[in-house]
Amino acid sequence: MFLTPRHRASDTEIHQEPITKQGSPLLRWACMEAVQRCSADTPMRRLKDRITQRRGTGARNTAKTAAARKLLTLVFYALRDGVVRCLAKTAMA
Repeated sequence: MFLTPRHRASDTEIHQEPITKQGSPLLRWACMEAVQRCSADTPMRRLKDRITQRRGTGARNTAKTAAARKLLTLVFYALRDGVVRCLAKTAMA
């Protein structure tokens, strides 16, 4: 749970807050740096650009965090399964 947004809700109110600070700060930093420095033809960069375009330039940090979370999820499954299936499909097409 390194890059999950904090979410609190009551009956009538929903509070969405910044990401939680659970887990390794070094891993969180490395994921954010990897997303910031990726080239334009990578899936993480396209995701970041799509979110920024949809939500506006004020949501750049939100877009970076979402792309970093997606990257971390892909790395987890690659280490667990030995292959990143969603990227293999786009490479074949």
